Amino acid sequence: MVRESLAISAYAIGDFALALRELRTYRRISGSDEQVPLMVDSERGVGRPDKALELGRSIDRSALTVGAQVSLAIAMSGARLDLGQAELALMELEIPQLDPNKAFSYSPDLFAAYAAVLEELGRTEEAAQWQRRADVAARAVFAAEGGGDDETIEVVEEEDESFTVIEGGDAPTAAFDDESESAESSDGTGDGDDDLVDADVDEPIEADEPIEADEPIELDDPADPDAALDEDDTAGGETEDSGLDPIAADDDSDPDADDSDADSVAPVDSDTDSIAPIDSDTDSDAPTDSDGSDDAVDSDSVDADPTVAHDADADADADTDTDTTDTDEEPRVQNPED
Repeated sequence: MVRESLAISAYAIGDFALALRELRTYRRISGSDEQVPLMVDSERGVGRPDKALELGRSIDRSALTVGAQVSLAIAMSGARLDLGQAELALMELEIPQLDPNKAFSYSPDLFAAYAAVLEELGRTEEAAQWQRRADVAARAVFAAEGGGDDETIEVVEEEDESFTVIEGGDAPTAAFDDESESAESSDGTGDGDDDLVDADVDEPIEADEPIEADEPIELDDPADPDAALDEDDTAGGETEDSGLDPIAADDDSDPDADDSDADSVAPVDSDTDSIAPIDSDTDSDAPTDSDGSDDAVDSDSVDADPTVAHDADADADADTDTDTTDTDEEPRVQNPED
């Protein structure tokens, strides 16, 4: 089959030498003479018409199919024309299949070959008549094979969608609406979603309110220096009171306590910048009984009250200044001469 196919292809393109070589190989392998008509015509193609006639006469035509017999008659007639034997060429075509009243698949070629030989012989009218018969046979064969004048061939030209021009201003909108409706129908969404989307779009998007910074912490108004000072004295007095209670209890239990203990628990005014010197006579005159402790406690109680403490401090400062003046004044030495 490969050899036969290659030979037919070579014959169709006019490569008669290759076609002849492949056809001989095919005939030797298969033992069939069905391709002898092609071999005869290939011999004509390579310029050997005598060899073509010899090959055609060497086989039994009756052993061939009807189509092969007609093809061999046409090839033999052509070889005769190559040799200038027009009358013999016409005789090669006068076979039983040459019937103008019947049309077969091979009839158009046979009628056309017979018209060509008549034209060569100068019988033009008969040649034209057989040529018309060849055309009629061709149309009949075409109709019998499923064709005919009733058959219409539809040619569809497809345009590239990228170059499609849409006319009209509403066309894109309509197409977009159709796509939107189809998408909504496939997703199963209704008009409710459309209303929601419209509402979201119509309403302006409000930006988040800026976060208010924390208000500055207002510091308490500075208190009156004297009031702050009094508060410190009060706090100090309370602290000293809490610290003096045990000592006062000890003084009550020990009436013979030293003056040093009384001095240690004596309140010291925080507002006084310097401690005034105390006269030694004053220390010696200080009582040593338990009344001193009571006086110390009472002075602490007085210091707890800012107003009373301030007055007491003022009196103490006045007394201290008087004592200091009396103490610091040196005695005048009288000159003996005076």
